[in-house]
Amino acid sequence: MKDNIVKIFTAISVCLIIGFMSGFATQSSINDWYVSLNKPSFNPPNEIFGPVWVVLYVMMGIAAGLVWQRGFYHKWVKTALYHFGFQLLLNGMWSITFFGLRKPFIGLLVIIALIVMIILTIRWFKVVDKRAAYLMYPYLAWVLFATILNFSIWQLN
Repeated sequence: MKDNIVKIFTAISVCLIIGFMSGFATQSSINDWYVSLNKPSFNPPNEIFGPVWVVLYVMMGIAAGLVWQRGFYHKWVKTALYHFGFQLLLNGMWSITFFGLRKPFIGLLVIIALIVMIILTIRWFKVVDKRAAYLMYPYLAWVLFATILNFSIWQLN
């Protein structure tokens, strides 16, 4: 039981660290470049993004921890966590390409790849632990919304 809690806590920590690093990489662009962009009417206020991402990263970490506690020696667990790691890498890359490089079109390509990886991660999580898969659905929904927002910003600018 203690080992399972450590795995979940570790997975949450990794997700939050990735989120913090992404936020750090984007902060200067959010304060100057992003505010100058034309945005669609459905663009949420900037204050919404931080809290939403914290909740999503915690849910993602719990999901990964639930899968990890099934035993990393298991082929399906490894496959699921490799997919999870790759989608987490793409998550960070999106922030760097969209905000850091200020390239909405490249960000759009990255976020489309991210959606594919999230769907594959959910598929593999479902094989290992259905609860983990369900915890990933809000993240998928938010990234789909972010994709529409990314596309709209690219089109408007």
